[in-house]
Amino acid sequence: MLFDKKKPIAGLLQETGNLPRTLGVWSLIGLGIGAVIGSGLFVSTATAIADDAGASVTIAFVVAALGCALSGFCYAELASAIPISGSAYTYTYATMGELLAWIIGWDLILEYAVGAATVAISWSQYLNNLLVNILHTTPIPFAWSHSPFQVSAGGEHGIINLPALVIIALISLLLIKGTKESAWVNGIIVIVKVAIVVLIIITGWGFINAAHHTPFIPPATTYVDEQGFSHPFGGIGGILAAAGTVFFAFIGFDAVSTTAQETINPKRNMPIGVLGTLAFCTVLYILFGHVLSGLVSVQDLRNGGREASVAFAIHQAMPGYDWLAQLVTVALLAGFSSVILAMLMGQSRVFYAMGQDGLLPKVFAELHPRFQTPYKANLVILLLVGLFAAFIPGNVVGHMSSIGTLFAFILVNLSVIILRKREPGLERQFRTPWVPVVPLLGITFCAAMIYGLGWANWLRLLAWLILGLVIYFGYSKKNSKL
Repeated sequence: MLFDKKKPIAGLLQETGNLPRTLGVWSLIGLGIGAVIGSGLFVSTATAIADDAGASVTIAFVVAALGCALSGFCYAELASAIPISGSAYTYTYATMGELLAWIIGWDLILEYAVGAATVAISWSQYLNNLLVNILHTTPIPFAWSHSPFQVSAGGEHGIINLPALVIIALISLLLIKGTKESAWVNGIIVIVKVAIVVLIIITGWGFINAAHHTPFIPPATTYVDEQGFSHPFGGIGGILAAAGTVFFAFIGFDAVSTTAQETINPKRNMPIGVLGTLAFCTVLYILFGHVLSGLVSVQDLRNGGREASVAFAIHQAMPGYDWLAQLVTVALLAGFSSVILAMLMGQSRVFYAMGQDGLLPKVFAELHPRFQTPYKANLVILLLVGLFAAFIPGNVVGHMSSIGTLFAFILVNLSVIILRKREPGLERQFRTPWVPVVPLLGITFCAAMIYGLGWANWLRLLAWLILGLVIYFGYSKKNSKL
């Protein structure tokens, strides 16, 4: 039976692989913060304010953070008990069998691919902001910096997002060079962008306009955006939709758990890395959402403040702080690069684990003879993510990443409940409190946010999973090592 094909825990714990252990606890937290603080904060926040929740975006951050915290406890337990590459894919394989493991692995591929693509698209937007407002030169033409599905206010159609494609290629090459080198570059960038976020919160607090926070929870209506998509705005529906949107900002801590086989003392360091990332970033997110929603109105963001929204808000509401807007633009280009790095690293490790198990071709598990990184996986990912970034609009891929992550979190929560029943004696250096209450609450929060993302995103996820099942029954089931 498909659901009986589970990987034995004892065998899993012996899978050390050939990946060198180079990551300590601070590298893990840096990797998590590098993945979390980026496009989700600086772009998704503005989108959630404009499309869904207005000032109540801060409540949406709390909802998303609760869902993440409940799931984060489960991630921490599984990472300490099964410190193997592959994250939710590996945990599902050990608890619920090969078919569900394939589904979640395929889902993680979607999560990381579209997550990295979303951030690359934001990187492209801020690059044009840098060219126009700081270097005072000609921006990259709309046609060559936007998807074919996007049209400018002047009626110009996009062709390809070349800057987004270029940054994906450069980060992929860095990852091939080595994990330790990538973590070092990421650490430097993280220090810079956290400092910028703190500076925005401190300076922006004095410019908050109370009128933009009134009413704090807007009355429930429907908003149709410039692309013709309908959004529930205001009320409980708007908060849930916003939570699903800003949830994209939290998915970085999942990337931490994919690097278990490259972590020094993973049973201790993985829980610290997962929960430390989540706690630090949640506080910054809530404060940042409060400041941004108070600087500019919902209508301002709808009329032209979506792209490079933070720089836009500073120009609009903080006279005399143009230097901060310029600093933000420069720092965010570097900051977005670290998010892309963490996403692409996470995806390559999922590919690596699935290649080792035979569910994907074994080339994905092959390491570079000199750098000892899964370089062929990185090259395939470069092509896959590059196509997403070059040809799909950012708001579409961002929601796809959110719904994929939420689905993965539901299975991680289930895995903790099942593993407690199946392997009660398994050594766990971290234990999720109040099982099964905490995992069940995590499932409830994640399901509510999936509901808030709407039927269009449900259909995209369903189409992706159907494609995955075709590949599983056509290739993976016959080539599985089990």
